[in-house]
Amino acid sequence: MAALGKAIVEEIIAGQGKSALLSKLSDPFWFQSLGAVMGMDWHSSGITTSVMGALKSSINPLARELGICICGGKGRHSRNTPQDILRFAETTGLNAPDLVRSSKLSAKVDNTAVQDGFQLYQHHFILSDEGQWTVIQQGMRDSSATARRYHWHSPSVQSFTETPHTSIYGANQGTILNLTDQLARPLKTAMMEVATENPDRMLPEIAKMRHLVMPSHHDVRAKDVDLKRLGAVLWLAQEKQVQNFEELLLLEGLGPKTLQSLALVSEVIYGQPTQFKDPARFSFAHGGKDGHPFPVPTRVYDETIDTLQQAINRAKLGRQDKMQAIQSLSKITDRLSEDFIPDGSIDEVIAHERAESWKYSGRTVFGKAKRPQGRQLDLFDDQG
Repeated sequence: MAALGKAIVEEIIAGQGKSALLSKLSDPFWFQSLGAVMGMDWHSSGITTSVMGALKSSINPLARELGICICGGKGRHSRNTPQDILRFAETTGLNAPDLVRSSKLSAKVDNTAVQDGFQLYQHHFILSDEGQWTVIQQGMRDSSATARRYHWHSPSVQSFTETPHTSIYGANQGTILNLTDQLARPLKTAMMEVATENPDRMLPEIAKMRHLVMPSHHDVRAKDVDLKRLGAVLWLAQEKQVQNFEELLLLEGLGPKTLQSLALVSEVIYGQPTQFKDPARFSFAHGGKDGHPFPVPTRVYDETIDTLQQAINRAKLGRQDKMQAIQSLSKITDRLSEDFIPDGSIDEVIAHERAESWKYSGRTVFGKAKRPQGRQLDLFDDQG
């Protein structure tokens, strides 16, 4: 996960800039898609811990080179955020006191000004050497064992106490006290005047325009996935129509599974926000550690990382050809999806992926994928 995350981050920074990376991280749909493409359970709140932990371990050693530092973390590491910021500021000349204040205020707001029953237990402050930052922090509700994630992006923060979030990810669990909403202005004025304000003044939670709510089921179902987009990726990979697209000639020789994975990784790197409405689709890049939709194909995972890293290294030498080919994957599947008509069951696709998993050294937290007993139906044989 750390190696793939590093390659994705490097390419985004090289091609789109540090500000674009921070903007993407502040989008909960993109972040959930990133976690899925990295092999995490597509619906799990554990994505926050695992993805940010992987990114921090691979990005921070290159903080000076990349101009990005991930401060804070989970539990006790979250309390080290000010020290992390100070260390990075010393090497970049940034205003450390202001940045530490921003970190503390964002945590204070989500723990106190938004009283929703979720206690923060992790706080990540992602900082660029240009002074922009993104906050990704998560709270847990012990009574229901559910989590809620909060996203911030500094260019969007006009006020820490009035609509500062880019989004809040979590299921609506009833009435809360949200003092950051614009409609809370009268209440905040009254609270300043009368400390013992009547509880009847508590406001309902105002739904965010873009609100990510993940289902409780672990398995991937048809309703969770944009079948046109996923079908276009599978068709491109399985039918091996690379010769029809001159943009992909440099990727010939890759197996269909790696091509499938790279197409979804390419979409995470280069796609538009509208393409991340169904994070479950990105779990078809490298499966999930819980086996849904299929075990993580470690051989494919390694080949994806190797292909990306080779492209990045060539780009550093001024040779953009291979990186442009990977970028083209996103464009091609986008074009294909416009006219693609799904004609099969997603359950059949998942069954095929699971049956084939042993060939690619598939693994889950429960162990290695085993070769199925008896003959398995080949969904992509010569008969179609």
